[in-house]
Amino acid sequence: MTVTEITLIILAGSYLAGLIGSLTGLGGGVVIIPLLTLLLNVNIHYAIGASLISVIATSSGSAAAYVKEGITNIRLGMFLEIATTIGAMIGAVLALYMQTSVIAIIFGLILIFSAVMSLKKKKEHLAEQKSMWAQKLKLNGTYPANNTMVAYNVANVGGGFFMMLFAGVISGLLGIGSGALKVVAMDGIMRIPFKVSTTTSNFMIGVTAAASAVVYLQRGYIDPGLSMPVVIGVLLGALTGSKILVHTSSSQWVRWVFAVIVTFLAGQMIYNGFNHKI
Repeated sequence: MTVTEITLIILAGSYLAGLIGSLTGLGGGVVIIPLLTLLLNVNIHYAIGASLISVIATSSGSAAAYVKEGITNIRLGMFLEIATTIGAMIGAVLALYMQTSVIAIIFGLILIFSAVMSLKKKKEHLAEQKSMWAQKLKLNGTYPANNTMVAYNVANVGGGFFMMLFAGVISGLLGIGSGALKVVAMDGIMRIPFKVSTTTSNFMIGVTAAASAVVYLQRGYIDPGLSMPVVIGVLLGALTGSKILVHTSSSQWVRWVFAVIVTFLAGQMIYNGFNHKI
């Protein structure tokens, strides 16, 4: 393939990754890394570096729209970013000394988990229980729904914080936003409405990825020629996805498509990891 053909393939794949990542809150890295490593035979460390840059673009592209609409809980996101940033630095350092085949296997397992989480039926928690820490840190909030403001409370702040620490490690290790783990922490543990957890996840993943990207940049694993088309494609996809999500009540069909694609990619990553082809 020529350079132009490769660039167009990366642009198209990145756009799809950004669109799906924005709609699901899982980040575009779950599609970008398999695309680069399996289809284009890019070294996984360089793929992770490009993915981290794309995750920053995804967050920048979609978070702005969500913040403007008043859905994102900015205060909660900034609090949880303390945990994800620390974890991301740890994960990025671990990745530099871990065998690429092991990273591929772990990546495949996380992809399967992401696919399962994307299909799980979400509940709009209006947390009736109140957390002392949430009140002290002023983490409770409201979000617009059906032309009214719906109030919610944040529960189990400590459990969510430690889950975010783990999500940060996975993000730095694999070069993804770890949106699935962030949504688990906010939706399942902290009992936040799904729309808020999804948009707050998008707001957070950029900061998490930036912390990891510093480590990869210092080691020379971020290639501008590879990262540029990835960033452009993901940013355009993220902007499109954010507009769709703001004006829709359900994106279940997107989640089914996402689950099928990601499960296939996960199988390929695990297979190639066990056979040391990555």
